[in-house]
Amino acid sequence: MAYDPGAIDATLAAAVGDEPALIAELRLAFSESAERALTAMTLATDHDEWRAAAWRLKGLAASFGAVRLMALATETAEGDPRDQDALRKLRRAVSRL
Repeated sequence: MAYDPGAIDATLAAAVGDEPALIAELRLAFSESAERALTAMTLATDHDEWRAAAWRLKGLAASFGAVRLMALATETAEGDPRDQDALRKLRRAVSRL
């Protein structure tokens, strides 16, 4: 699956204009929130917790215009809890944004 590395920057620029400091702050907020969602998935003990964390990541991705990450999170939400391959794919997708 290909990822759009500029998706978040384009979305943020459209929302706040040419404000590099604000874009950087929002990008950091995205990264921290994505990391919390991934950590919640790692710690999930059942399918409900796994799915809820994946949906949080999906919502975050949607808010920032990361359509491909949103699709991957949707797909992962229905998978097996603590699927290490799925977590690796999500972490890689987040790191590429």
